[in-house]
Amino acid sequence: MLPIIKEEQKDIVFTDILNDIHAWRKSMIHYIKDENPEVNQAIVDIASNTDLDPKAVALGAYMVYKMLEIAESEQGSIVEKFLE
Repeated sequence: MLPIIKEEQKDIVFTDILNDIHAWRKSMIHYIKDENPEVNQAIVDIASNTDLDPKAVALGAYMVYKMLEIAESEQGSIVEKFLE
């Protein structure tokens, strides 16, 4: 099950993105390439094979990835505390 993304988590990611969209997207390319190369390749493939702006498609995918990552890290710690 995917973690639930809270408003605060969304706001954190949006703030980071809107500070410098191009730099954030480029940093995520490198981050995900190291962290999860299969997901990165899927993002690159879909972005390259669409009639939409490939940079916008990739930005959206990276944004969702980052929000899920933050939500999972916070909710995972909650679940771990519950299981103790």
